[in-house]
Amino acid sequence: MKHTPFLMAFAIALPAVAQSNNPDSSVLPEMKVIVTAISDSYRPAADTAQMLSSTPGYSVAAGGGVSGLPMVNGFADDRLKIRIDGMEITSACANHMNAPLSYIDPQQVQRISLLAGVTPVSVGGDNIGGTIEVQSAAPVFAQPGGPLRTEGSFAVAGRSVNNSVSTSAAASAATDKFSIGYSGAYTRGHSYDDGHGNKVLGSMVESINQAIVLAARGEGQQVTFRAGVQHIPYQGFPNQYMDMTDNHGQFANLAYKGQFGWGVLDARAYWQQTDHEMGFFSSERPGTMPMLTHGRNIGYALQASLPTSAGELRLGQEYHGFRLDDYWPAVPGSMMMGPRNYLNINDGKRDRTVLFGELETRHDARWTSIVGLRGESVRMDTGQVQSYGDNMMNMADTAAAVAFNARDRSRRDTNIDATAQARFEADANSSYEFALARKTRSPNLYERYSWGRGTMAMTMTNWFGDGNGYVGNLDLKPETAYTAAFTADWHGGGDTGWFVRLNPYYSKVNNYIDVDVLGTFNPYMQMGAKGNLLQFANHDAHLYGANLSWQLPLANSSRWGRFTASGNAAYTRGKRSDGGDLYRMMPFNALFAVEQATGAWRNRIEAKVVSRKDDVDARRLEPLTGGYALVNLRSSVAVNKMASLNFGVSNLFKRAYADPLGGVYLSGLLANGGALQALPAEGRSIDVGLQLKF
Repeated sequence: MKHTPFLMAFAIALPAVAQSNNPDSSVLPEMKVIVTAISDSYRPAADTAQMLSSTPGYSVAAGGGVSGLPMVNGFADDRLKIRIDGMEITSACANHMNAPLSYIDPQQVQRISLLAGVTPVSVGGDNIGGTIEVQSAAPVFAQPGGPLRTEGSFAVAGRSVNNSVSTSAAASAATDKFSIGYSGAYTRGHSYDDGHGNKVLGSMVESINQAIVLAARGEGQQVTFRAGVQHIPYQGFPNQYMDMTDNHGQFANLAYKGQFGWGVLDARAYWQQTDHEMGFFSSERPGTMPMLTHGRNIGYALQASLPTSAGELRLGQEYHGFRLDDYWPAVPGSMMMGPRNYLNINDGKRDRTVLFGELETRHDARWTSIVGLRGESVRMDTGQVQSYGDNMMNMADTAAAVAFNARDRSRRDTNIDATAQARFEADANSSYEFALARKTRSPNLYERYSWGRGTMAMTMTNWFGDGNGYVGNLDLKPETAYTAAFTADWHGGGDTGWFVRLNPYYSKVNNYIDVDVLGTFNPYMQMGAKGNLLQFANHDAHLYGANLSWQLPLANSSRWGRFTASGNAAYTRGKRSDGGDLYRMMPFNALFAVEQATGAWRNRIEAKVVSRKDDVDARRLEPLTGGYALVNLRSSVAVNKMASLNFGVSNLFKRAYADPLGGVYLSGLLANGGALQALPAEGRSIDVGLQLKF
């Protein structure tokens, strides 16, 4: 099926209930939401995190133009496990500007899948909210004994709201034994306009991604090698105190898959590194304060799948290591930022060693189950740190560095995950899924080891976009979530028929990493603006909600084609056990759409409705946001087998609104003073795209 991305999500279900069309899927089909990103798909943005945005329960917290942070049923960022072609990539930034999904352009994605809440232990640990798996284009091979196979594509797209241009190119050549492929993508956009036509300062971006893939196959075996580079020369973050002024990433990824008489063996080894810089780069937000980060990921994964009389048994062993150095060079002539380099994270280490076992059993024609157990040893440590200097302006940081260096900083967590899932096929038109899980996540390096107590230092550690300042806590415990979920799926008529899917869920999280308030300050010294100084701290919490999705054929005629109504709705709440709302909980929202398909044409009108956000985190001074409704138009046509055109209008009526997950508009406060406001969202945009295949 060929759809634009606005249409792709139309047919997928909510987290934990979508039908999988992947024949290699090793989990219950209903446990996955899958978007297949075909080469002639047009995407309205350059951010891969947006590809699942029409999935109920899924949302994106605003960041830079290619660095939004995904959220699933209220769980965000590091509480989700994100893998790109099996690699685990960790944000190497105190603001998480280089989030994992920022390392691959949407045009390089062939397939992206979401497993929410209760995920099988074979698809990742060290998370309590779910797993997002991204796959780039698989290597292609010629037919056995056939001629050399060559193919390629080129795409260009533009958006009026930020005058952006995105281009991509791909090419491959292959025999029946060997394959080589290349993909590249480039995006550049100016700062976007809000619904009033005002420029949202500091929201521009430029990004370049390139990758190659080499593969060889033989009798039941295949070896695949991928390597690539990324360069983001700049990326503005209007809800952060800093911008990204440079980001270089490189990776190498070697995978093997072999089929034997006893079963299937999957093996992978990978390496990835990032050199990252924060600072200021434009007249929209001037300043001088370089911050440099170097991060390195290295890991491997082994998994054996063995058919047994009890079902398919999966056994695995994994390792993931992360190294981080985060330092802020002294600014010549500055009394505050000098004379020494500020060592924020010095030789940070986070190593995970994993063992897991999982059994998938088809008990009879109606019952299927998966049970699994996963154990992880997480070791963390860091070296000694130092402040900019010993003068009066750095007294708080100097005292904090002395206290931090005097502590034993080595930590080891032993984490156990256990999951149980079952599916019952009641009849041809209904099925039900039941799931229970215990999932665990250890703190990240910044949550445990950021140490500065001065206001400036604390505000530099913040991936929440809330304008506050944060400091770590050496005594943090891992988060442990106990989750129960149920899914009812009523359906008929196949892929183009009708369905209704309902998915309530509940999670009790022990030692949820939230915050305690230490003090207050005035951002940018504006007396009308207020921020809090916060320390990461464990507090029990619970999250609950429900997702609903539906599809209903309306009409089908030879003249006008097929009309289908679809939509979804999501409700999420998060509460601390000792009182108060959790941060960045998406308010009730719903999507209503009607699609027409006739011949080579696909047309769609959709309305996105979001209620007022008044359940806010008082500790983080989270802003209230008003309710709103947006109307979008989408159209695509396949001109022939080699070309397709796409056209759309986002926010047709130019509604001015604030994204409930956008945080605060810090770059606007710096330029205009006054009080902190919620970050304005994008206004109307004319979106066009062209795809050529050869």
